[in-house]
Amino acid sequence: MDALGECTAEVDGFPVHVFGGIPGEQVVAEVVRCFRERVEARVVEVLAPSRDRVDAPCQYFWPCTGCQWQHVRYDRQLALKQELLARALAVHELPGGLGSLPLWPTLPSPQGLGYRNHARFTIGPGGSVGYVNRATRSFVKIDECLLMHPAINGALGALQGNSAETSQMAVRYGVSTGEVLVQPRMRNPAVAIATGQGSYNEAVLGRRFRVASPSFFQVNTRQLERVVTLLRALVQATGVGARHTEVGVRHASPLLVDAYAGVGTFSVLLAEQVGRVIGIEESSSAVKDAQENAAGLDNVRFVLGKTEVVLAQLTERPDVLVLDPPRAGCHPDALAAVNRLAPETVLYVSCEPETLGRDLKALLAGPFRLAALYPVDMFPQTHHVECLAVLKRAAEGTNGATKALTLASASPRRRELLQAFGVRFTVAPSAVDEDEMDDADGAEAYVGALALAKAMDVAVSQGGDVVVLGADTTVVVDGRRLGKPGSADEARAMLVELRGRRHEVLTGVALVDARSGRHRVHVERSQVWMREYTDAELEAYVATGGPLDKAGGYAVQDRVFHPAERVEGCYFNVMGLPVCRLGPLLGEFGVASPTGALQTGDGACRVCHLWAPGAVGESV
Repeated sequence: MDALGECTAEVDGFPVHVFGGIPGEQVVAEVVRCFRERVEARVVEVLAPSRDRVDAPCQYFWPCTGCQWQHVRYDRQLALKQELLARALAVHELPGGLGSLPLWPTLPSPQGLGYRNHARFTIGPGGSVGYVNRATRSFVKIDECLLMHPAINGALGALQGNSAETSQMAVRYGVSTGEVLVQPRMRNPAVAIATGQGSYNEAVLGRRFRVASPSFFQVNTRQLERVVTLLRALVQATGVGARHTEVGVRHASPLLVDAYAGVGTFSVLLAEQVGRVIGIEESSSAVKDAQENAAGLDNVRFVLGKTEVVLAQLTERPDVLVLDPPRAGCHPDALAAVNRLAPETVLYVSCEPETLGRDLKALLAGPFRLAALYPVDMFPQTHHVECLAVLKRAAEGTNGATKALTLASASPRRRELLQAFGVRFTVAPSAVDEDEMDDADGAEAYVGALALAKAMDVAVSQGGDVVVLGADTTVVVDGRRLGKPGSADEARAMLVELRGRRHEVLTGVALVDARSGRHRVHVERSQVWMREYTDAELEAYVATGGPLDKAGGYAVQDRVFHPAERVEGCYFNVMGLPVCRLGPLLGEFGVASPTGALQTGDGACRVCHLWAPGAVGESV
């Protein structure tokens, strides 16, 4: 999959970019346009489909091309975005290489369709409203865009065929307020809705924001709320909130600087976490909005000016610096100023992986280390991916850990979760036969003993100065343990039994020091409420083969089947590894532990519920 969300192939050594394909498929593709350096094509027939293929719900999928991935299962979309981000960063040869990136699973959007609060339409012949095909440059009249909030499609109906007096049209909608903004002002009496508004209001996590027509605002309000929740947890984890409460003196209070502040969304919503906030923004209209949006907060002020200029003049070191630049990334002078100021924590919010990689390289050459990368799906059904990068001042990043870690599991999910938490490890799958383990003493004893047996098996074979991690997950319903199904029929029976009911997921983790034999075992419990999925949904999921290597016959992270309605406890535990709880255990054994940025004092995760179904809004 290329950086524009199309599949790449090669014919006689010439690159072909294919719209509507999925890597690994065999398709018939129709050439739609030839360029000197490439051919643009589209799928017209699928000969060997991917298991990740679904029917695109939109009738304009091909002629429009605004959505590249409507034909891809949502869980695969999330994985592809993680891959695209990793590839874009790898080009810049960041310290430690691609394998060292602390890259989390992509944060899913609470809505897969109807999530956009902002549309920018092109006006075609006769005042028709639509989009332009990226490859052919042909205009496509649109009567409904499935990515848009229904209120925007309602406005589109009133504008369709009546907009010949302009060439572009913007429609914005306050998802939490019901307010609409349409620009430019239309004089045609046939347009039956108000147009030409100078601003509108939106609300995020209960706080109201005025947004002027020229000002930027995130297009996915519900996902923005999840990002703010994550940012709050990250700021809280720095300890500045505790210092703010403890010190209580205005001039000594922790400082957060919000660069590229826009209308003040982050400044306002993070103000309670710190003592003071300085927002920097070069748009006068946005600063005017931000000042109104911060009304009632006496610890927030905004500075009008270019970020690179204001940061260069700043003499006080911020405790936390938020960078949320436009697609072009940060100005080199801004990066130089960040390296000079060397705040404890930098939270870099990026909508462009290429420029993020460039800027990270400059910051990692300075006083920082990369603590975590959170891909964020702000734009479902498209190839676009947002990312939150967490950087820490390097001097505070060492813990003296020296031992190597070996994972005694072939599970791709466990590998991904360890990588996401920045843990370096090798893989050596255990030869222990799970079917030979006795569960007479109950599920908790079973998963703990099996995890330990796996770790011991690899520790004995490897020896040396390594620590081995073993893990096992099981599902318990009505006191009975459900393991991995051995066939499609067994998976079907498990899913029927779990449908609409609550059950428990237990994951045992065991650490063994191969040299000394010292070991620790921990069992984590989570509660899962399954939704009332239909027989057709169940059968479609079983047909993918996905249930066959999963305890209980399901993957909670599958965003197409999305079997779970709610999760209580650690969500990653249900995926197969309670990584937050694992962090302190790794430290005990001398292994470089996860970033720990989101751990509470007892090892629980502050925000893993954001990756769980039903965390905010409706399921995808």
